[in-house]
Amino acid sequence: MKAHTAVIPAAGLGTRFYPVTKAVPKELLPIFDVPALQLVMDEAIGAGCDHIVLVSSRNKPGLENYVTPNPLINSKLRDQGRHDIADRLARIGSDVRVSITYQDSPRGLGHAVGCAREVVGDEPFALLLPDELRGDSGLLSLLIASCEATGQSAIELKRVPMEEVSAYGVVSVAPGAPVEGPFEITDVVEKPKMEDAPSDLIILGRYVLTADIFEEIDKLQPHPNGELQLTDALLSQSLRTPVLGHLTTTQRWDTGTPLGWLEAVLDAALARPEIAPQLKAWLQTRLG
Repeated sequence: MKAHTAVIPAAGLGTRFYPVTKAVPKELLPIFDVPALQLVMDEAIGAGCDHIVLVSSRNKPGLENYVTPNPLINSKLRDQGRHDIADRLARIGSDVRVSITYQDSPRGLGHAVGCAREVVGDEPFALLLPDELRGDSGLLSLLIASCEATGQSAIELKRVPMEEVSAYGVVSVAPGAPVEGPFEITDVVEKPKMEDAPSDLIILGRYVLTADIFEEIDKLQPHPNGELQLTDALLSQSLRTPVLGHLTTTQRWDTGTPLGWLEAVLDAALARPEIAPQLKAWLQTRLG
């Protein structure tokens, strides 16, 4: 079965961006002139998803406001000649259904995904972490196709220098796989010390998960910090049915920190032909 639902966990407080995120959800911070959330939704839609499940917080009404269709705003955007963003917003509620569910307390990614269970149902689904942006929908399309072909969960992996592994979930894989994968995952460790890491393969922010992941989430025990980790559920799932890892294939921006967000903004602006020449000239002046 093909995944057509995309879950976006967006209930976090965004404390790294305080004080602005006391008023504006981090997911709505603009990447030049388009909110990050819109770019993540565009990626999911580009991979064939027609149902977006937003896991939000009741303290972030701006997210719900953003995904609520408003014909008047779309009309004004078209009057301003901003047809691209108007078209993207117009898909919400017409071609693409958006559901909102709430995570009432910040108890980790595993808990956030579990909050989407009733809306997702018994079908495989995509999971997109909104702190990470992608250059296109290619990787997510690959994961969706992998899950459809095998009936197994598929997740995004990347090779990194060993000194970086302690910031991520790290996987062990079955021997014999091609260097470029796909890989059968045999173990998952959350943020290990470098000397304890089982490999240089880290989990990034795109997943396509079969619905039985919810059963594993139900069994999770909280870590000392009280969080329920999705990596623990993936490990349990992999002990029953192989989970496949695919190396990332597209450009990635980590917008979870102010510097990462700024890099994404600059790259987005430099990719716009109507802006790039002036921005490059200004940057050269400043850096010169």
